[in-house]
Amino acid sequence: MSSFRIRGGQSLKGEIIPQGAKNEALQVICATLLTSEPVTISNIPNILDVNKLIELVKDLGARVEKLADDTYRFSAGKVNVDFLKTEDYKKKAAALRGSIMLLGPILARYGKASIPKPGGDKIGRRRLDTHFLGFQNLGAQFNYDANENLFQIDATHLKGTYMLLDEASVTGTANILMAAVLAKGTTTIYNAACEPYLQQLCAMLNRMGAKISGVGSNLLTIEGVDKLNGTDHTLLPDMIEIGSFIGLAAMTQSDITIKHCRVDMLGLIPETFRRLGIKVEIQGDDIHVPAQAQYEIETYIDGSILNIADAPWPGLTPDLLSVILVICTQAKGTVLIHQKMFESRLFFVDKLIDMGAQIILCDPHRATVIGLDRKQPLRGINMSSPDIRAGVALLIAALSAQGESVISNIDQIDRGYQDIEGRLKKLGAEIERIP
Repeated sequence: MSSFRIRGGQSLKGEIIPQGAKNEALQVICATLLTSEPVTISNIPNILDVNKLIELVKDLGARVEKLADDTYRFSAGKVNVDFLKTEDYKKKAAALRGSIMLLGPILARYGKASIPKPGGDKIGRRRLDTHFLGFQNLGAQFNYDANENLFQIDATHLKGTYMLLDEASVTGTANILMAAVLAKGTTTIYNAACEPYLQQLCAMLNRMGAKISGVGSNLLTIEGVDKLNGTDHTLLPDMIEIGSFIGLAAMTQSDITIKHCRVDMLGLIPETFRRLGIKVEIQGDDIHVPAQAQYEIETYIDGSILNIADAPWPGLTPDLLSVILVICTQAKGTVLIHQKMFESRLFFVDKLIDMGAQIILCDPHRATVIGLDRKQPLRGINMSSPDIRAGVALLIAALSAQGESVISNIDQIDRGYQDIEGRLKKLGAEIERIP
């Protein structure tokens, strides 16, 4: 397993292009199984989680052609549903949380499926009830085999219906949506997630012949159709990478321009960084972050401490809270970080405390950060990446720290960030991958 060795304290400069959106890629690649016709997807990031899903789609019998470094053509003329019963499938699907979204398309086309309990980050409980309750509402029946750790689902007769989701789950909404597009009748999903990734999935499915209305809202209406056609689709740039690069520029006092950001799809992200005192300049579809010696966290109008919390879209994505927490360690001022969705995602702060940060972990969901105002730089240490987002947050901390840091378990970072060390080196970062 590899590690990163980083010598921090260097200011960076230059332009960087964000990769294609990881979370969107996982959804739309699964959606290619809904049709027998070719679907071409561009701007696919070369990262572990996406590559594992592409291999699973191949194993299921789809033809996958690599047309360019970031472009693939998927042709699912026939899916081998029996592969779902193999040990090879169980092992691969259990190691990838995105595998859960294979269910909707396979159920829609073939009426049956099975899947092991998916894996993924160790960031807290990530229940699957929303997915299965949605499938049940459409007429599916499922059983969980505790001995085999396997979910088995019979969806021979899917029928449209009204449903109110118990939570605005992104993957849950995507999965139910993909099952509903080929169900008989009309499906209405209320409290649906409406993230840009979902909007992109809906737009792709509509080009394929689906009839989805209410896109971008939390009320989706799907009129079932008999079949879907092929299409071409281009992924959005990854908003989490864009936010990570804004934070990197602030922490390292760097002048960085992030190219081709699709600013119209970033929601509250730019404004959230501005509330931390970071200059975020929109230049067309690019974001320029100038070098800053200091940035000061806002307070509320009455002078009370700012609270940064995640929320369903159009609120702030939870995937950026780890990065935001790190940025606040060198800000002027104090902030409360409230991670509502996952109860284990803030546990990485012990490593930041070892680096010299002033953080109080209030409980599994909340941490108070007292900014050092650059009066005391973080110091380099040896540490391990616990998950994708905390891994990049620690990488940003290490790049700003004095001295050398070593981050192990960087497979976690590779799951979500393409050639991160190569792209950072072009900005002037001193980083190398070591055994």
